[in-house]
Amino acid sequence: MPLQPQAQNADALKASVIEQETANANVDEERAASNQRVFEGNRHWIIAILCVSYTVFHLMVMNVYPLETWAYRLTHIGGGLMLGYLLFGASDLRSQPQLHDTGFGSAVLAVAGVGILYAAIAVAAIWINGRVLGATLPPAWAMGSFGIPLAIGTVFAILHGWYFAQTDRTRFAWADILLAIAAVTCTAYLIFFARQLQLRAGMPMALPGDMWSAVVIVVLILELTRRVAGMALVMIASVFVAYAFLGPWLPGLFEHRGYDAKRFFSYIVTDNGILSAPIAISSTYIILFVVFAAFLQTTRVGEYFVNLAFAAAGHKRGGPAKVAIFASGLMGMINGTSAGNVVATGSLTIPMMKKVGYKPQTAASVEAAASTGGQIMPPIMGAGAFIMAEITGISYMEIVWAALIPAALYFISVYFMVDLAAKKLNMKGLPRYLLPKFGQLIRQFYLFTPIVVLIGALFAGYSVIRCGTLAMVTAAVVSWLTPHKMGPKQLFQALDNGARMVLQLVAVCATAGIIVGVIALTGIGSRFSTVLLTLADQSQLLALFFAMVVSIILGMGMPTTAAYAVAASVIAPGVVALGVQPLVAHLFIFYFAVMSAITPPVALASYAGSALAGSDPVQTSVESFKIGLAAFVVPYMFFFSPAMLLQGSPFEILHVAVTAVAGVYFLSCAVQGWFFGHAGTAVRVALVAAGLAMIAGGWLTDGIGIFIFALALAIQKRLLKSNT
Repeated sequence: MPLQPQAQNADALKASVIEQETANANVDEERAASNQRVFEGNRHWIIAILCVSYTVFHLMVMNVYPLETWAYRLTHIGGGLMLGYLLFGASDLRSQPQLHDTGFGSAVLAVAGVGILYAAIAVAAIWINGRVLGATLPPAWAMGSFGIPLAIGTVFAILHGWYFAQTDRTRFAWADILLAIAAVTCTAYLIFFARQLQLRAGMPMALPGDMWSAVVIVVLILELTRRVAGMALVMIASVFVAYAFLGPWLPGLFEHRGYDAKRFFSYIVTDNGILSAPIAISSTYIILFVVFAAFLQTTRVGEYFVNLAFAAAGHKRGGPAKVAIFASGLMGMINGTSAGNVVATGSLTIPMMKKVGYKPQTAASVEAAASTGGQIMPPIMGAGAFIMAEITGISYMEIVWAALIPAALYFISVYFMVDLAAKKLNMKGLPRYLLPKFGQLIRQFYLFTPIVVLIGALFAGYSVIRCGTLAMVTAAVVSWLTPHKMGPKQLFQALDNGARMVLQLVAVCATAGIIVGVIALTGIGSRFSTVLLTLADQSQLLALFFAMVVSIILGMGMPTTAAYAVAASVIAPGVVALGVQPLVAHLFIFYFAVMSAITPPVALASYAGSALAGSDPVQTSVESFKIGLAAFVVPYMFFFSPAMLLQGSPFEILHVAVTAVAGVYFLSCAVQGWFFGHAGTAVRVALVAAGLAMIAGGWLTDGIGIFIFALALAIQKRLLKSNT
């Protein structure tokens, strides 16, 4: 079915926009009612108070009262698990009907309750005996007997949730309460014996309690990840865990001596595994900027960004799509999840794109490509810059500067795609009188102050935590100049929403830590790197191609943070060993891990957009892949041209940037099939060749690209003239 151009009747268009504004108002009312529900009923009060406490704890530790790293990260995980089980029921991700509770279900729940409650009492006795009574040794009965009941109780509670859990989420499920208690119990044990466990980790002297607490926390992490992120990451992590035990029976590259349960699980809960880089970032930068995003949403300052974009670009052809590029890129760099950003900004931009004539799948594709691009946009890069700095030891500011031109190039290419599609379909923008008044909005430019403060403080050299906190406070202060002034109630809601938004990332980062721990323990990463070096046969380009494929495969169904952390552990050492600069290697891997969100067949951002637009998920993922095509070329560009990472003279940097923009324009014309008119196959092939030649970054290739472009232009002009 051909694309429909924008309605020509101004009255009909006006009615359409008014209808959309009414729908947006209804959404705002529903959102407000939903926010108010945290103050209604005991359950909502309990959840809200726990969420606010979780957020405040992190902000206090990061800014006021530092806590020992081990205890802080474990509290971050344990608190996240407790809240996660109270908020996300086992039935939330199940499509099939569950069994009705029977006597057998009650028996399963009773076993779970006895085991978990006994363990909780035992750990409490250990704590009281040591901290309150000052005893040197903990009670023997508690230390020797709590682990197995805790593990059995946890497994039975999870099974009860799978098969007998209630679907009524207006009250807590007993199994979920028990799992929350189990999370607190094993976390408390690990924190109380933190220093000893750090010395015993992965060694024969690890105690049975160490192992069982570690087993339970691993199981709890995987089950919560299943509930909030689906099975893909859980299955990958489970394969890695199984690999740690099956090594002696595996062939060739995968063979290793194997590990017993005590050594493996006590090792996996150290800063080599679950508490490694992903959770280090999740417990600091990710939660900080997620709460910042919650502040922007609660104060409605974030809506100003969208309104300003509509005022500036809404009247241009394909205006709502261009608005989506700006708004989604800006918000996407803050909130850290491509699919989450699609839902947040796409609820406004996708309907407006459909109103001006974009097919549903095109509207969803544009939103998915723009939201995914936010993950590579400095200065925050969806927390990617912080994770990269943690893993590589490269300074945060060096990473941010290096990522600047590639990110700008990506969004320029998405803009070209959108603009050419609008030309091809003869679309018009929305009439100015139906759009927000640019003059009025520009007088409210002070609402950009939180972003200005954030970027300014980062480049002034303040710590990232201090910068994020200043931006958060600025958002609250700026809101006092608007009708949506942040008072105690709004502050409570922002802190509450921040915790809710971060729980998925806590589970995902912890699961990524399990995978990283297995890689570190078994040495599979170094062996994989050796194989990569052998296959590449000293060819850096071939090694990068393998790195691209592995990064995309790992990233399918996996959030950005986890995908990059795992890919960097497995692939990066081999690529660096071939002589590729560490910064280039890690940015290369990061880009493809991010772009897996719009890569078929498993494209999470595209699927989220298709759900909002009512389009076919597969077709949407294919089209979003085309729109974001530049992101699959840009990493090779900065490999061949280090000047694109600001490594070179100003003239070299300018030369590479200008020719790269020309190259992505040629590629965009080829993909869209529009080059001053409809382009045939021959012209499109020529444009692809010209674009790739311009992207290479050398004077000779630039000359070849310009020659091919001129030839294609001459052919196209002649064809267009002959058709008129």
